[in-house]
Amino acid sequence: MGNELLKVMRTIDDRIVHELNTTVPTASFAGKIDASQTCKQLYESLMEAHASRDRVIKNCIAQTSAVVKHLREEREKNLDDLTLLKQLRKEQTKLKWMQSELNVEEVVNDRSWKVFNERCRIHFKPPKNE
Repeated sequence: MGNELLKVMRTIDDRIVHELNTTVPTASFAGKIDASQTCKQLYESLMEAHASRDRVIKNCIAQTSAVVKHLREEREKNLDDLTLLKQLRKEQTKLKWMQSELNVEEVVNDRSWKVFNERCRIHFKPPKNE
């Protein structure tokens, strides 16, 4: 999984935030469009976008963790194999990066939900189990 994929996946939030800011009017214009329908759709889009990014990142973490574990075991058998050491370091770095992406996700998601709540709280109540 590359940085690019996550960037692309995160543009969904930017689009939704933009839509929230432009199509969900402030309370004073609420009569003009069906804001509750719009909010419901945007809510579902956000939930889906966040869930799929979370899945992608966690899958990558799981796969890379497995690779790191395997390389560690190999390394213990061949302590003087520098290529193995290099490979292990590279995968460990990748793993750290992916774990930090989970924190980035939290920030991106919080920002989106903040805008969502500002714009939609009077139009739409999310299901309780979320």
